[in-house]
Amino acid sequence: MIKLSLGHKQVPHMGKIKCLLNFYFMNPLISIITPCYNASPFITQTIESVLSQTYPYWEMLIVDDCSTDRSAEIIQTYVERDTRIRYLRTENPSGSPSLPRNIGLQQAQGEYIAFLDSDDAWFPNKLEEQVAFMEAYSYNFVYSDYEKMSWNGARADRWIRVRSVSTYWDILESNEIPCLTVLLHRELIEQTRFRSIPKEDYAFWLEILRKGVKAYNTGKIHALYREAVSSRSGNKWKMFAQQWFVLRKVEGVKWIPSIYFMLIFAYKGFMKYIK
Repeated sequence: MIKLSLGHKQVPHMGKIKCLLNFYFMNPLISIITPCYNASPFITQTIESVLSQTYPYWEMLIVDDCSTDRSAEIIQTYVERDTRIRYLRTENPSGSPSLPRNIGLQQAQGEYIAFLDSDDAWFPNKLEEQVAFMEAYSYNFVYSDYEKMSWNGARADRWIRVRSVSTYWDILESNEIPCLTVLLHRELIEQTRFRSIPKEDYAFWLEILRKGVKAYNTGKIHALYREAVSSRSGNKWKMFAQQWFVLRKVEGVKWIPSIYFMLIFAYKGFMKYIK
């Protein structure tokens, strides 16, 4: 990374502008969007993982969906400490991360967009390595592998490896783009927004990739995903129903192709589930 230092030297007005433009493009700003609802047990770890990033050119937009716990109080302490962190709040609870993420997208100033939920965390080199990867290969949409942790934060070396390249047709089979690892150029998003539906992030990726875009895996583990405590059997049926909903109702895939995609989804889900 190149740092700009003008020192005490007098620089003509246009020269200053040119220097600042070079600085901006060589160190692009990343907007990190974090939806939050009653995350007081976890939000500190989430924010600290952003503060620990080796890439310092970021803003963090934490959008609170009317939490009733101490989340707002905890976030405000960080807002006072670091001007890169901003606290936003929905007018009414939406019950979904879609509205908070959309508010974050509307307020984002960065050239790149990243997403991090309020109970997950990043490893310190996440942003720096992803920016370097994107710029080295001229990619505009990347993601990474990740590690699972239990609800209480315990780690057991459960690494999840996902496909190296994702196209629209690839993710119709199964969504292997982990939201907490994504970094993409804001020009890809345009007017695309998260919908208040099941698997809102999956539908969001599909809408972007449908334009012929490809997403690329860095091949590195960059994040910690917190696994919810819930009924495994109940979750499987719920996920199956949600996948069918996205295929049939959101994407309009016909019956026979949908059944084919669902069989692949079931197999991959089982293989991922036992890890």
